[in-house]
Amino acid sequence: MASMTPSDHPDLAGPGGAAALTRLYDSYAREIHRYLARRLDTATADDLVAQTFLIAWEQRGDYRRDRASARAWLYGIATNLFRRHARSEVRALRAMERQGVASHSDPTALVAGRIDAAREAQRIAGAIAGLRDEERDVLLLVAWADLGPTEVADALGVKVATVRTRLHRARTALRGHLSKEDSDV
Repeated sequence: MASMTPSDHPDLAGPGGAAALTRLYDSYAREIHRYLARRLDTATADDLVAQTFLIAWEQRGDYRRDRASARAWLYGIATNLFRRHARSEVRALRAMERQGVASHSDPTALVAGRIDAAREAQRIAGAIAGLRDEERDVLLLVAWADLGPTEVADALGVKVATVRTRLHRARTALRGHLSKEDSDV
């Protein structure tokens, strides 16, 4: 977990803005990279993290210290960059779902476990692809970025109640999709 806390509200526009942004980078760049790398390839995640902090630098004068946290602000920037970059996310997840897992003849438990895990990842990817964009973003910010509802709301510019509703709908849809697949098997 990052060394800064969600209660940190640095003065990015003031004379110490560069140092404050450096501290934010040191505290959050890795976890934002992990969040993006779970949705994209590592090289693209590298680029988007760099762009996230470049935009943070460029918009430091617009940063509102009354936000939930600087961390949420950065995740909001990263999520918006991801959306802009990965308009084809659903197509990629659908392709992964259709691709399937190749049959392996190696009987070891390790290989079988990997095949089972790959099949499960394929099922989950298909279920996530079926979510509305807004629900998917909320679910992944909670699950992968470990943001709370207030931080997600701040990151996406919506109300906390909206985040809770979208998260509930996403979880319900995933459960329904996965249990339907289980009953179809």
